[in-house]
Amino acid sequence: MKLHVMDQVVTYDHLVSIEEVLQSLNLKDILGATVNGRLRELSYVLTKDADIQFIGYDSPDAIHMYEATLRYIIAMAAHRIFGKATIHFNYSISRSILAIFEGLKGNLNADKLSELKAEVDRIIASDYHIYRKRVSIGEALKLYRNFGMLDKVEIIKYREEEYVNLYECEGYMNYMFGYMLPSTGYIKSYAFRLYHPGFLIHYPRAELNGAIPEFVDEPTFGKALKDSARWGQIIRGNTIPRMNEWAKDDQKAIEFVNMCETKHFHMLSELGDMIANNSDSLRLIAIAGPSSSGKTTFAKRLRVELMTRGIHPISISIDDYYLGKEKAPLDHHGKPDLEHIEALDLVRFNRDMASLIQGEPVTLPYFNFQTGKREDGKRIHLSADTPIIIEGIHALNERLTASIPKHQKFKIYISPQTQLHIDDHNPISITELRLLRRIVRDQQFRGTSAIETMEMWQSVRRGEFKWIYPFQKEADYVFNSELSYELAVLKKYAIQQLRAIPTESTYFITANRLLKFLKYFVDIDDKYVPINSLIREFIGGSCFE
Repeated sequence: MKLHVMDQVVTYDHLVSIEEVLQSLNLKDILGATVNGRLRELSYVLTKDADIQFIGYDSPDAIHMYEATLRYIIAMAAHRIFGKATIHFNYSISRSILAIFEGLKGNLNADKLSELKAEVDRIIASDYHIYRKRVSIGEALKLYRNFGMLDKVEIIKYREEEYVNLYECEGYMNYMFGYMLPSTGYIKSYAFRLYHPGFLIHYPRAELNGAIPEFVDEPTFGKALKDSARWGQIIRGNTIPRMNEWAKDDQKAIEFVNMCETKHFHMLSELGDMIANNSDSLRLIAIAGPSSSGKTTFAKRLRVELMTRGIHPISISIDDYYLGKEKAPLDHHGKPDLEHIEALDLVRFNRDMASLIQGEPVTLPYFNFQTGKREDGKRIHLSADTPIIIEGIHALNERLTASIPKHQKFKIYISPQTQLHIDDHNPISITELRLLRRIVRDQQFRGTSAIETMEMWQSVRRGEFKWIYPFQKEADYVFNSELSYELAVLKKYAIQQLRAIPTESTYFITANRLLKFLKYFVDIDDKYVPINSLIREFIGGSCFE
């Protein structure tokens, strides 16, 4: 059996696991591998010739394995220490996991958290092997009931296959809807921090090459996430099985959709009050958020909300202030970096905004993306009670609006802050929700395939970490653009795209991960989605198009 590994050929005359190959080569900091382009665990046994690429701490796919294994170990430790108390994992505050106990005797305090950490450390130090097993649905149901994992009993009802994959470690059984590391000793670094109403789990991140991010407590952002968790409890729809209870009946589906949309109406009303109460001084409303947050529809709905209060804002596009490719800064590949803040004409933007706020007429630029050149646009003059709405990647960055005093600006950060779970131990990533939105939108409006969207995604994410996340603390308000019913609507669009990705594609790994949870949702018909819903931005049919 010939294995092509790191530009060399290694020959074996017997079956061998990837971990054994790894050990024979004496490589360090490896967490997983791709075998002929397919993501595989290190415990995977090779049976024929293959091309192997190892992945480590700089790989998002490898970090998914690391994080799933860490959650598994923490759940195992919690089961041993606290018995029947249920631990819930939630994404995410400061790039970490918020864990909350239910049924714990007394409050979670420093002593109890130290006891849990000591057991986690003991399990890691013992380097227990983690075995992957395939069992029948009936056997899985029996095992889950024995462990008190009734949430997993419910999700199995929606499984299409006749079998279930489980991971066993020293008699403990669980499944984290993803690949795992071969033993507990592979976990090298993590940290706990008490954070009401539970504790935070800090772990290595791929974008930092395996370092644990510095903790940054952002009260405005943290409040939005806690409100999101509370919302999940209110609607009793924070796991897929609970969501499906709403979706199975048309009348209940209609109620569910309208409940979620009403949450957005309430947030817009709250925002309208905050802006109206300061309308004498506020002249600029800045909106920023990561890709596929729903910024465009949100900005239009906010404008309507303010109009009902006698405030008539005007929207100005930051894109019209692009300098053009030839004047943009270069990225590390030597190509124009169009996401860089200095790709914008900061001097003219500040001058124009300051002039408009002071009541002077201004001829706005218009960037012609077909010619790649700026042209003269419309000439406008604003009355004293007309605020300006700007929306874009740099809207919260003070450099963009340096000429405008802070008391005249109101900054809004928008992003879906979902606390939706597959089950208690498996939260759905906010980033993957946004990726699904973008896959659907790009296909609907741009004729772009899922593969093409995924090819751009890492570049998009790098831009977010550089130009959006560092400035979210500047926000005066965090708008949670998540709609709890949305994956039941997006599912039929996304699954068709994801299943079309061939197994040999680099992006099959990501597609498979998304399909693992998406397939469990019961569909909700598009006809129940209001025409002014933020979700219409992705599926089409918006009254704002």
